[in-house]
Amino acid sequence: DQVLRILPKSHTEVQAVKQLFQNLTVDLWQPTSASLIQESGPVDVHVRRDNTQQLRRQLQQAHIYYEVLMSNIQMEIEKQSGYRSSRKRRSEVQYDYEVYHTLEEIQSWMFEMNRTHPHLVNLFSIGQSYERRPLYVLQLGKKTHHSKKAVWIDCGVHAREWIGPAFCQWFALNSYQHDSSMRRLMNQLNFYIMPVFNVDGYHYSWKTDRFWRKTRSKIPKYYCRGVDANRNWKVKWCEEGASFHPCDDTYCGPHPESEPEVKAVVKFLRKHRKRFKAYISIHAYAQMLLYPYSYKYATIPNFNCVESAAQNAVSALYSAYGVRYRYGPASSTLYLSSGSSMDWAYKNGIPYAFAFELRDKGYYGFLLPEALINPTCTETMRAVKTIASGLLKKCIDRI
Repeated sequence: DQVLRILPKSHTEVQAVKQLFQNLTVDLWQPTSASLIQESGPVDVHVRRDNTQQLRRQLQQAHIYYEVLMSNIQMEIEKQSGYRSSRKRRSEVQYDYEVYHTLEEIQSWMFEMNRTHPHLVNLFSIGQSYERRPLYVLQLGKKTHHSKKAVWIDCGVHAREWIGPAFCQWFALNSYQHDSSMRRLMNQLNFYIMPVFNVDGYHYSWKTDRFWRKTRSKIPKYYCRGVDANRNWKVKWCEEGASFHPCDDTYCGPHPESEPEVKAVVKFLRKHRKRFKAYISIHAYAQMLLYPYSYKYATIPNFNCVESAAQNAVSALYSAYGVRYRYGPASSTLYLSSGSSMDWAYKNGIPYAFAFELRDKGYYGFLLPEALINPTCTETMRAVKTIASGLLKKCIDRI
């Protein structure tokens, strides 16, 4: 299998590429659906081995520019730990934050965190997934009786974006261990971390299909499984940028909150809505920091606050290794999408709602090498801390 990046330069070429994708089964990485392909916007596509020659030939015949980002996907997959069965059994003491972990490993790590840091970490479940797995959340921060402001961070909404769960674990580890500024924040804020939102999909991406994106729910009439957990929220549900077709990667589901994972998070955030001041969802890839709206081109009421928070976060991120992130409203910075968790959080009274698209810009795409976990998490940590510190300053009180 290969990953190609196609660059359609004109309206005619855009139509030609869409037509090609109708006749060939491909896995679109960026953008997530053919309807979102635009002139001069890169199209990253994962093509099966038996289709690569045909697609490349047709692109050449149509004089559409493309390049090969990955000529052998299997080789990249095998470089990552989960697929190296020879991976030495790590002693329970030394959890390695610089490799990707299976769902089972992440869940035992959460129990271990809870056991060894009872004064700072509280582990609880907010419900069950479609396949009846527990949905665990870690509460980080000094336990106090008064209701402290809170920040929600979820990772792993899309199964194949493995860098997400890696970041959530990194964040939890560094929150109290190595970092005095983080400790100060945790005296004033509680963080609620959900390392793997889409537990069924994540498990499936390790066991069966590395590039699975959706949940694993099943609708009786259809052969295709799963719903895009970031198109299933009750905010402009299934309008632009989402699909009604169960086989599509951006399928919005049979109805809003049809997915038990989404429903559980909605219920939890609603219950504590007065305390939550920030909602952060970690995705990959594109190197962007996005804020509402996703579903329309319009300016949010507290634009100035959110825009300056994003700008500061992106500068903080850049200060680590000089990696540049674009930032702005999701609709104009990335593409239109409806039914997203970030828009839902914002509409439901959480004033700072963000979605990160972590590294990279497509060279490795969803197969970000384990060697890049450390730098990616280090720089993202700076951005998230900046957003959290901003919450405690003057801007938030006016909202």
